[in-house]
Amino acid sequence: MQNPDLQALITTLQMAGLTTVILLILGTPLAWYLAKMTSRFKVVIEAVVALPLVLPPTVLGFYLLIAFSPEYLPGQLWQQATGQQLAFSFSAIVIGSVLYSLPFVVQPLQKAFEQLGDNLLEAGAVLGAGPFDRFFHIVLPLTKASFITAASLGFAHTVGEFGVILMIGGNIPGETRVLSIALFDHVEAFDYAKAHLLAISLLISSMILLSAVYLINLPKKHRNVNSVGADK
Repeated sequence: MQNPDLQALITTLQMAGLTTVILLILGTPLAWYLAKMTSRFKVVIEAVVALPLVLPPTVLGFYLLIAFSPEYLPGQLWQQATGQQLAFSFSAIVIGSVLYSLPFVVQPLQKAFEQLGDNLLEAGAVLGAGPFDRFFHIVLPLTKASFITAASLGFAHTVGEFGVILMIGGNIPGETRVLSIALFDHVEAFDYAKAHLLAISLLISSMILLSAVYLINLPKKHRNVNSVGADK
């Protein structure tokens, strides 16, 4: 890959890595809250979280672009705080990626927390463990695979984003030009050789990542059967 594509790769990895960290920080308490919530409004919150799964990326990108502009409050506050415009910046594509990839992190964690139940947590509380101790010594070890799945899906989905990124970030080399946009540029220029290189790289890396996720979530008994079969 030429330098512009390498630059796009670096920007993509930076965006996806930062987005994944933010998603885990924000998504974990949200998933826990939804897992324990019994209010009738739970379905409304779940629908809002899951909205990016069905909403066209350009719709979300359009409204984020409006919100990020200096004429509206979020963009105004950002510009006052940083002295820079939010729209068409690296920060904008990270924020947009967090919103667009949120369900890919929240839903696996919520399901894991719901399956965990309350018995072990109650036992830990009886033994004197505080909320953080119970989370780090009971919840986290038992749901480790779900955290890995959530992080992997959030990262992979962010790497493949196009519509939202293009709407709120544009195509600025070294700032907002990511691999998906670089691929689109090569196709527009009829440079199919470079387009194939980027596309096959994304395809192979996605397959490897998803295979690893499925392997992690494979029941232990099936892993043991497979390993015994391989030994024979």
